[in-house]
Amino acid sequence: MGEAANLNSPAIGFAHGRPRRIAVVGSGIAGMSCAWLLSQVHDVTLFEADDRIGGHSHTQIAPTNDGGVAVDTGFIVFNPQTYPNLCALFENLGVATLDTEMTFAVSLDGGRLEYSGTDLGGIFAQKRNLVSPRYWSMLKDLAKFYRRAPKDLALLGDEALGAYLDRLGCGTPFREDHLYPMAAAIWSSDVGDIPNFPAASFIRFCENHGLLKFSDRPTWRTVKGGSREYVAKITAPYADAIRRNCPVRSIHRDERGVTLTLDRGEERFDDVVIATHADQALALLADADADERRLLGAIHYRRNHAVL
Repeated sequence: MGEAANLNSPAIGFAHGRPRRIAVVGSGIAGMSCAWLLSQVHDVTLFEADDRIGGHSHTQIAPTNDGGVAVDTGFIVFNPQTYPNLCALFENLGVATLDTEMTFAVSLDGGRLEYSGTDLGGIFAQKRNLVSPRYWSMLKDLAKFYRRAPKDLALLGDEALGAYLDRLGCGTPFREDHLYPMAAAIWSSDVGDIPNFPAASFIRFCENHGLLKFSDRPTWRTVKGGSREYVAKITAPYADAIRRNCPVRSIHRDERGVTLTLDRGEERFDDVVIATHADQALALLADADADERRLLGAIHYRRNHAVL
């Protein structure tokens, strides 16, 4: 967090007195923002393997009686405290945004347990929970986790979340009825994987997003009209330099620049920005060194099904 970066300084030198030819591979927020800034000075080409651009910024139109409503299935919300650079980018682009809410609700075992975190009415939506020892155990451990986790953060090292909860004395109700379902929803993971998450990374994320307190949480915002609106604005200056349905097969570097292998042949550039997931980046690098293989190969992914 902190002050936003200067968005008007593409500080990359020229090649032999001319703008550099720069390839950007991948059209998610990283690729689009790099291309937007660099194209103000340099000759940029953006490569996207898919037939659409935007990456996780993917707006769908859900049919309604009024003709449809824009629904984002990936990137949905942001807040000024955690995303100052994104806010500065949207302001620079003139992207309209709206206040919204970040809510959390749970329904387990076909309705055996249901609650939301909006207010007391949501917390005790099922009146029987007022006299449920299991439910009160969950709330007690929730308060303890909120209080202790930020203080313990610097001491956790590589300890797993499940092991930290054991040491903290948090019981099964808190884990199974609150923390694990919430984490699985945020990271689109199986509940069974959550205990193995690094506790420090998990707690740091929650703290940065204001999730470890009951009040004074950040004000969340969303893009008016869906994330497609900012995608259109950020790509407008270099729209003619975007190549859709154009997968890059490999990247080879030498002392004079880089060679991109495409389905139709090879193309030379002075520089390349690889704006893909780590496993995709590693697969592209024909000459990856030991550090690149170690760092990029350490990050794993899994497929998920999204239902709209």
